[in-house]
Amino acid sequence: MRISTSAGPARAELDAAEDPPFLLVLTHGAGGGTDSADLLAARQAGLDLGAAVARVIQPYRVRGARAPGSAARQDEAWLEITRKLRRRFPGVPLVQGGRSNGARVACRTARAAGALAVLALAFPLHPPGRPDRSRAAELAAAGTEVLVVNGARDPFGIPEAGTGIRVVVLPGAAHALAGQGDAIRLVVGSWLEILARGSDPPDPPDGSRPRSSVTGPWPCWSGAATSRWLARVAGVQAPWPALGAASAGSA
Repeated sequence: MRISTSAGPARAELDAAEDPPFLLVLTHGAGGGTDSADLLAARQAGLDLGAAVARVIQPYRVRGARAPGSAARQDEAWLEITRKLRRRFPGVPLVQGGRSNGARVACRTARAAGALAVLALAFPLHPPGRPDRSRAAELAAAGTEVLVVNGARDPFGIPEAGTGIRVVVLPGAAHALAGQGDAIRLVVGSWLEILARGSDPPDPPDGSRPRSSVTGPWPCWSGAATSRWLARVAGVQAPWPALGAASAGSA
């Protein structure tokens, strides 16, 4: 479907659903498309739960450009896109996300879009070799639940788990998250199920269950505890400090 915006037309592949529990809107990285393995895995995770899922090609890519240009213009167009998609599903919660640059857009616009949560695949914490140029503030600015799924070998860095930010690190994977479709589908599906249920995750496979007195959208689970549980669901270990420690954000 074609969606008109102030930055030009966008295109969306929409998997509609009857009475969906949420609308999942996903987008690509800079220069990419919506058929990458990680986005398709996230799409399937949403479909598994009966969600409506839209994969959006942003206006700059429709024009043939490989770089998004002005972040403000990109964000404005994204908000126009999500508003028009939500009109098709009135009253349905929005979960928005993307990979790489698309994850940044989803975080930056989450508050204005009224998103329930954000999925950040291969979030580029900083340009390669430039940890001094951290984009952690974009994650924090989402103001809602964020799930980050990054590869352990990503040259763009790996965010830290923090308040409302869950981080799962896939061993051996780089920025493309190549070959990680099954793990991504499991992790994202489990996270989406928690959001849809509005309650605790089920017991993890080993029967252990971290507890605390925390309440809210993820009751009784800290950011680090949920990250560890999601990692176990995917059958991976906790190879990165982000899985074992929570903080208010990263520098």
